[in-house]
Amino acid sequence: MLAPVAVTAALALAGCSSGSSSSASSSSSSPASGASGSGTKQASSPPTSSGNQLQDAYQKVIADVLPSVVQITTGDSLGSGIVYDNKGDIVTNAHVVGTATTFTVTLANTSKSLDASLVASYPDSDLAVIRLASPPSGLKPATFGDSGKVELGQITLAMGSPLGLSSSVTQGIVSATGRTVSEPQGGSSPGATIGNMVQTSAAINPGNSGGALVNLDSQVIGINTLAATEPEANGAAAPGIGFAIPASTITNITDQLIKQGKVTNSGRAALGITARTSFNQQFQPAGAVIVAVSPGGAAASAGLQAGDVITKIGDTPVDSLNALTTTLASLTPGSKVTVTYTRDGNTQTADVTLGQLATP
Repeated sequence: MLAPVAVTAALALAGCSSGSSSSASSSSSSPASGASGSGTKQASSPPTSSGNQLQDAYQKVIADVLPSVVQITTGDSLGSGIVYDNKGDIVTNAHVVGTATTFTVTLANTSKSLDASLVASYPDSDLAVIRLASPPSGLKPATFGDSGKVELGQITLAMGSPLGLSSSVTQGIVSATGRTVSEPQGGSSPGATIGNMVQTSAAINPGNSGGALVNLDSQVIGINTLAATEPEANGAAAPGIGFAIPASTITNITDQLIKQGKVTNSGRAALGITARTSFNQQFQPAGAVIVAVSPGGAAASAGLQAGDVITKIGDTPVDSLNALTTTLASLTPGSKVTVTYTRDGNTQTADVTLGQLATP
């Protein structure tokens, strides 16, 4: 399952069939003929090429992680998921589960279908958990990596069920970190704005959403969620630009959904306001106008009021509600920022200590 996303992204994920790893390092020697009295020479077999070593590494990762990646079917749509624990909990994207509460799950390297039901969903971070009704023996939970150790240039493998081709894999690198990306709202997409995402060049296609982005240590570093589209090409996929929700967000949200059935600590910054896009006299977006201020919230504590038009957060211009949401998604609760706004035609600033996004 995959939803298009304007120039910045479109939902997606990918996976690959398992392989085996091998390490080959051998040397043999035998006397070499030569002139009488010359020293004996030994010939050794050529060392394993770096290409073969990389191939072996890929195959080991696939063998390690692919059994933890599943295909999820809901109605006439499908996506992917990652086995989170041995109790049968599977983490995926909220846009994969949509409004459904029951699902069919297929494990890697098997055609047998398993029934699953919804545990809980948190659309604001586009994450959800479903649970197998009868977890099979030998279920293999994935290992999640440290998001803080993800670096540019690291090799990645994307695992999932692109276009229904279960247990598929693509390869690429980490192209960027710390991206803030907004999904378009509509269909099965909740329209979430997600910060700190991992950008990858690994190919991501419809059906990959909810699958694993993996490093060469066999650790899941993200859930593949978005693939960029090119507006000038009528929304066609932009090759080599995909985005994954980072592992730290996955584990934080998933643990809460499993233990509490809901999220009480979003880890997302908020101003404590209700706002909408403000337009100037030329009907162009010109800021985010505050419609209501939450009592005791960050904005209220800093003196912001309904009717104020926010035009900048720190040094980042804000010309719409979407720009405000995107900027806040890149920040953390407790951060101190300077908010530039207009009131009665006058430009003013306020120092605000950001609060935390409220959860349902």
